[in-house]
Amino acid sequence: ARGCSVPLQRPADCGARRYFDSSRLACAPCGAHERQSAGGNSCVCEPGYRMVSGNDGFSVTCEKCPENMSGVTQDGWNCITCPKGLTSKGNCKCPNNEILVERSIDGVLLNEALCIHCNESEQSFSASDASGSRCVRCEKTFIQVSKSCDCNSPNILTGGLCFLAREGLPPKGVASVRFAQLGITLTSAWFLKNLQSSAFACWLYSNVTACQALGNMCVMNMNSLSSSGTDACGLFQYIFVSTARVGVIHSIPYWRHNLPWLYYGDQPGLASQVLEKNHFPATFTFKGTDEDVKLKFIAATFDAAGNFLKWQSLEGGILQLCPDTQIKLNAAYTFGTTYQQSCKISISKILLDFANPVFYDLFLEYNGGNGQQHLWAVPVLNLNLQYNEKFVNQDSNMNNWLLTRRFFLVDALSGKENDLEKPPRVIRIASKITISIRLVSHTQRGTIYPPLITVAYTDVLIQNPETQSVMVSFAVSYEMNQSEAHIQTDIALGVLGGLAVLWSLLKTAGWKRRTGNSIIDLQTVFKFLLFYAGDLANVFFTITLGTGIYWLVFFKAQQFVSVLLPLPSQEEDFVTYIACAFSLKALQFLHLLVSQLAVDIFFIDWERPRGKVLKAVEGEGVIKSAAAPVSIWRTYFIANEWNEIQTVRKINPLFQVLAVLFFLEVVGFSNLALMDASSSLTRSSESYVAPWSRVLRFGVSAALWVAIAILQVIFFAVIYERFVEDKISQFVDLCCVSNISVFLLSHNCFGYYIHGRSVHGHADTNMEEMNMNLKREAENLCSQRGLLPNTDGQTFEISISRKMRLHYDWIHETLTRKRGPARLLDSSANTLEQKKRAYNAMNKFLSSFIDHVHKDMDYIVKDKLLLERILGMEFMEPIEKSIFYNDEGHSFSDVLYYGNETTLLIFDILFFSVVDLASQSFVLAAILTYLQQEYFLINTCFSKCKKIFRFIRNTLGQKNLASKTKKDQRFLI
Repeated sequence: ARGCSVPLQRPADCGARRYFDSSRLACAPCGAHERQSAGGNSCVCEPGYRMVSGNDGFSVTCEKCPENMSGVTQDGWNCITCPKGLTSKGNCKCPNNEILVERSIDGVLLNEALCIHCNESEQSFSASDASGSRCVRCEKTFIQVSKSCDCNSPNILTGGLCFLAREGLPPKGVASVRFAQLGITLTSAWFLKNLQSSAFACWLYSNVTACQALGNMCVMNMNSLSSSGTDACGLFQYIFVSTARVGVIHSIPYWRHNLPWLYYGDQPGLASQVLEKNHFPATFTFKGTDEDVKLKFIAATFDAAGNFLKWQSLEGGILQLCPDTQIKLNAAYTFGTTYQQSCKISISKILLDFANPVFYDLFLEYNGGNGQQHLWAVPVLNLNLQYNEKFVNQDSNMNNWLLTRRFFLVDALSGKENDLEKPPRVIRIASKITISIRLVSHTQRGTIYPPLITVAYTDVLIQNPETQSVMVSFAVSYEMNQSEAHIQTDIALGVLGGLAVLWSLLKTAGWKRRTGNSIIDLQTVFKFLLFYAGDLANVFFTITLGTGIYWLVFFKAQQFVSVLLPLPSQEEDFVTYIACAFSLKALQFLHLLVSQLAVDIFFIDWERPRGKVLKAVEGEGVIKSAAAPVSIWRTYFIANEWNEIQTVRKINPLFQVLAVLFFLEVVGFSNLALMDASSSLTRSSESYVAPWSRVLRFGVSAALWVAIAILQVIFFAVIYERFVEDKISQFVDLCCVSNISVFLLSHNCFGYYIHGRSVHGHADTNMEEMNMNLKREAENLCSQRGLLPNTDGQTFEISISRKMRLHYDWIHETLTRKRGPARLLDSSANTLEQKKRAYNAMNKFLSSFIDHVHKDMDYIVKDKLLLERILGMEFMEPIEKSIFYNDEGHSFSDVLYYGNETTLLIFDILFFSVVDLASQSFVLAAILTYLQQEYFLINTCFSKCKKIFRFIRNTLGQKNLASKTKKDQRFLI
């Protein structure tokens, strides 16, 4: 294959004797006596040669002119005699105020060119035009000042205009433009040519165009003012102050006759009056006609010379420098839709599209009520404006602002030095434009304050336009005063935080009573802080959830606008609350995990030997009869079942995550989190997509989490656990069938008891007897399962006496204390024997305790008071006797995941929300939430998260179970 490579050649590379052939995209030689044209794309004859033939500069044939006719006509086709000399191009020339004539009136070529003087007499006042080809009337200022076409001293000639030298003229202007970002001050060719003449013409003749041009030059100088300045803004202010007697336009004191409206005034506090004193006369809605929904911005446009161009609507992307579809561009002016657009634009494109600056006076159009359309002036906050060398508009205090009226998008004119035909050295670009709409507080009808347009300019030093670029953005934001919402949030936080302190104190008091210790020590303070961390996390979660749902409902459902969403900068406190809630809830979860792993648990086997067996006595060689051993498999089976239900929850975590993700991404609830007025769940691919609101994202996702979780809890409680499977109740039944009771101590002197003593006396039996026992129980042919006669109560909360606890600990410590040489204690035989003796002794003690054998360590059974149930604490202290509290709700699940579903659910919601707020992705948040529930996931932040937590709970819980029940861990599967 042949290559398709061609050499790169530009017109500037061709030189004087060649031209750029656009058909070949290469330089081609000119013929004899020819040279390159001014444009570089063709050839022309050299001076002294006329053109004989030519095809628009191509295939030119030149012929030398005779000695007596050495000049060439302006069109290059003929030779002519030039009596007053030649130009560098070989054409005839004439003195000033004379015009060149090469042909007679009927077009016949003259042998000798004529230089005809223009008549300057009073009857004519004519002079040659810029081309020197015809006589025209002199500029009127020349006639008014000197009664001629000359502007001789002492008159002042500037910008092609003549002014009478007299007192009271504006001072001599400084034709400089300061580019503060670059630290450069340039002498502008445009200012040098037009500044002084525009100031004089505006001052002396009230020339409207000159006044507009002077105002534009002030705007190009960033409306900057100083106490001793004679730049464009200084001259404008001089004229503005001096024309106070002329009057104002439309009763606006800042808008003088014949002058453009550039400033609102520099009085302290004026900005706040302009922006907040008066309300915009029209109201807006989220759902209504275009008049009520659309912001109708309209701009009066001017060119740099001060000429009015036209009225122009902002729809269509007039102020948006980034390209986009018409629908998306016009979405910027739909009321309530937060609009953001940003992109990077090359300098070469800007120079091509904005060679001449356009100036805008922006207004907001509204219906005056009588059918007459009115305009409301939109103030401009120019962040680059300097007042006495200070950037006053960058101050956070509104009272220090200096508001203006006129602005531009690109200025590629004032940065030109020396020659207006050359490219600029510096250009100034409106890199950030924001239109702010502020809602009036306590409005119910969509009343707003006057809009404010904020403009920030970027100065660019031109070096290589093809490679240089600038980032530009355009935004429309909506805001309202959030101080009242902040106060209400602070009040709620204070009140609920105070209640959390009281609730944590009650929890701590209950914990102290359950531990049997009344001394307030460092451990007590630490426990209080842990309780308070969990309760405060609930406070933060409640406030953020309520806030999110409030904004979701009241913002999206409103027709007449009464509330607007917080700005991203106003959401920082909200995000901080979520972060605090997550951190504190994680601490509470760790506390819960550690507490559950420290539970004391023992399985009481009520089975007694049935019959005797012959057994060989080791070392004696004789056979003796002994009680038949009781099978340990029932105890191992119960221990395994307990191990399995430790992490059972009231909801299905996988279904929870999938359902939330389904409603957010498939059904479209995520669209409710967009910062626009639409409450639709579906959006067109062609429509503009507003930015996300972090408050709404949390509100939507958290509300879905809570709603789906509540539905799951209702489903499992009402249907699944009743008709399919209830693992907690089944475990209690299994204990009774297995003749095993469970003794739990979650605190030093408090715990739970599951009475599993079989009503049949034996459970270690064959299938036939087992079925017969179950049949007799179903037909009520035997006693009830309850601890007390003729009752069904099998689960209890227990508050044991101090003496009972000491005896429990004494047995545990005595039987597990290591005796003898270490080399013997480490053997598996000694370990198994030690576990056997510990188990038998504890089983005997606890079974006798339940049977009221120990009168000095007896117990009573009673019901808990309602207030005790509500507060989660016991009023009666077990001094002489332990207390068994009747429990119909299986409260032993408090030491399982099942009884702490609220804590786990809130932790899941906060984990999901934190990931989503950090990544702005519901999908990623759902994936990570599922992983933290099911697998090893967490980073060093806090050790690997929740189903790593579930893994830890299962693994360490299994070890704790083996240790406390004296069962071999190998049998726990």
